[in-house]
Amino acid sequence: MKEVFAAAIQDDYPDDYAWCYGCGRLNKEGHQFQTVWEGEHTKTVYTPEPEHAAIPGFVYGGFIASLIDCHSTGSASLALHRKNGHEPGDRVEPPRFVTASLCVDFIRPTPQHVQLVAKGIVSEIHPKKWKVMTEVFAEDTLCAKGEVTAVIMPSAFTKNS
Repeated sequence: MKEVFAAAIQDDYPDDYAWCYGCGRLNKEGHQFQTVWEGEHTKTVYTPEPEHAAIPGFVYGGFIASLIDCHSTGSASLALHRKNGHEPGDRVEPPRFVTASLCVDFIRPTPQHVQLVAKGIVSEIHPKKWKVMTEVFAEDTLCAKGEVTAVIMPSAFTKNS
């Protein structure tokens, strides 16, 4: 179950790119993760559904990896959008990122039926490449952390290419 934010970066993605299983607002079967600023960090909040279980009482690691992946690409989009002088809700199309690499470390089992909070720190490593460090918490417990290298979506991904 997702928490709905007033100004998530995913809300500003154009319809052609709003279908991601993790963060696409138009994918009714997906998670529809939303990423926002919280101070100088980014945040995504989501409560896993029963179908996200690995074993009774614990969340499937693939779901956690998906949360880290989409939170991180959304965080990179937020950061570059802000660098370009914009914020979510400005009615300016934000840059869209895809994952170049994803590394996840599972720190401890993630409990089911608990709200998860992904928190990200973004750093630019190239004009078209950003690194995002994301930590996933269940209440105050760090359950997983990940590093994503996100790149601006290649033109080959567009319909008109």
